[in-house]
Amino acid sequence: MITLTRRPLPALATSSSIESAAPAVDAPVASDQPAPTLPALLLARAAAHPDRVAFQHKDLGIWHPITWAAYLDEVRAVAIGLEQLGLERGDRLAVHSENRPEWVYADLAAEGLGGVVVGVYPTNPAAEVRYLLQDSGAKVLVAEDQEQVDKALAVFDECPDLVRIVVIDPKGLRDYDHPALIHWDDMVAAGRAVLRAPGSEARRALDARFAEVGPDDLACIVYTSGTTGPPKGAMLTHRNCLAGAAALVEGMHLDSTATALSYLPLCHVAERIWTIFISLLAGVTISFAESVDTVQHDLHEIAPTFFGAVPRIAEKMQASVEIRIRDAAWIKRVNYDVWMRVGRRLARERIERRGKRSLRSRLVYAVGNVMLYRSMRERLGLRNVENALFGAAPPAPELLEYFHAIGVPVVQTYGQTECGGSSHLHQDWDIAYDTVGTPLPGYRCMVDPETSEVLLGGVGVFAGYWNRPDATAATVRDGWLHTGDQGVITDRGHLKIVGRIKDIIITSGGKNISPDYIENELKFSPYVREAIVIGDGRKFLSALIGIEYDTVGHWAERNGVAYTTYRDLSEQPQVRELIEGWVREVNDKLSQVEQIKKFRLLTKELDHEDAELTATQKVRRSTIAAKFTDLIEEMYR
Repeated sequence: MITLTRRPLPALATSSSIESAAPAVDAPVASDQPAPTLPALLLARAAAHPDRVAFQHKDLGIWHPITWAAYLDEVRAVAIGLEQLGLERGDRLAVHSENRPEWVYADLAAEGLGGVVVGVYPTNPAAEVRYLLQDSGAKVLVAEDQEQVDKALAVFDECPDLVRIVVIDPKGLRDYDHPALIHWDDMVAAGRAVLRAPGSEARRALDARFAEVGPDDLACIVYTSGTTGPPKGAMLTHRNCLAGAAALVEGMHLDSTATALSYLPLCHVAERIWTIFISLLAGVTISFAESVDTVQHDLHEIAPTFFGAVPRIAEKMQASVEIRIRDAAWIKRVNYDVWMRVGRRLARERIERRGKRSLRSRLVYAVGNVMLYRSMRERLGLRNVENALFGAAPPAPELLEYFHAIGVPVVQTYGQTECGGSSHLHQDWDIAYDTVGTPLPGYRCMVDPETSEVLLGGVGVFAGYWNRPDATAATVRDGWLHTGDQGVITDRGHLKIVGRIKDIIITSGGKNISPDYIENELKFSPYVREAIVIGDGRKFLSALIGIEYDTVGHWAERNGVAYTTYRDLSEQPQVRELIEGWVREVNDKLSQVEQIKKFRLLTKELDHEDAELTATQKVRRSTIAAKFTDLIEEMYR
């Protein structure tokens, strides 16, 4: 057995590199004005509103607020601690953790020192952790707990640049004794000792270091999902990070009265925008979800005014309501069906009138609010939502309409990591369910007339791929970011995404079909979790469908269908009939060539660790095609 001892960092009265910085800091800009870098925004926000709550986190069932002043103090202590671990300007700091305040402290602290932050998904297996640490050349890793430490230690000897692993939660690590390990609390305590030393100028000098960071310095490397190959590290400067966030703040009219819940992985650029960048720009108060399993409960408690989600989360929310309705008394089912039909009609009218309602519609909606809508928003934890945003993947139009029907004004955003996160948005009630809106301020868009590829330009376009000049040159050409998405620009100036160019299916009859739209329609059912459309070079389209285990299991119990496992449930004839009925409904909306002629149910849940899904839950089509060859070929025999 080996023992993990608490190793305090050497107590330092001064730090030569900190003390050698400028002796004073200019007065920060007003917090309401965009600052050129993330650390500069933090300094400005803390100076202007030190006592306002920046974010809160839950501990032992109690929400603990953290002010902007406390936020900055913690970042300062972490920054000095990281410097003592050897983190220097340009070095990479990797963070392998669920969302929590320490993630944000480490992020801002490293960037304040001129470092570069790399996020590692908590679900990444050891092999992927090794790849990310090796490729980025991370020098220091912040690991949340024993699970993440075990992954890091398993690959430590294969990561020559990695010298330190900072452990946030040491539970279960008492018997570990690795020279690279150090406790977060010890590192932070050493930083505080420097800041509090009598006569120390460390704080003022550190703030000067923060101010030296330039807008074109690298802030982070965000790795792509890697659906078709090894993930590539997209390099984002401070200017890139703030471009998309500032555009969203302007497009959604966000300010310091807004509140939001942080629950999607901070490794993803979307959550970084919502939790860190927008919070710094607009003063939005962020609450960290207790865990991924408590999001619905946390939403109820926090009742945020801003709600950001990927379509998968929204689909599960919608499914949870419909399952309860199916178990309710018949009068409640009738009430739900009637008022949802009315709600959809009112939603369409409101969008046509650019957010306004006629007197008659207001009266009808007021009744519907009492009969259904208010209780639904309450159940979903969305009772106070003023801005709702779906991004990161295309949702089915019916999903957007569903939330509008219950009074949640949801809009779509579009963008990529390579353009700072967001380039398009439905703005000021200019909404079309089948589009992603119009370009945000600071962005421009065109569609290649020959390939129909969506091209983006603007200050948000990234600095390139880490150590991949060839990939960078292939992606950014003639000043345009080549997104790899196929799209069209409508008469209203909206961008409509058809699908990924590399995923376009060409049937044996020569028809070009985008599978994305069909798959989204199939996944709108509460009983369908995954749908992979097949048909490249084939005579017709088929699909592999993965059931939603919880909801189908609930349906099976209500209908007297006995089962034991996921495989057993998916092989039940009644379940196949259930899904077959839904496929017929979807086919009724599709043209003849787009219809699913045959399908098979997957007998296992797709898994990230089996390389079937990426860390962002995107399907790896090539892996699926290889793993389920027999199932696919069976449909075409």
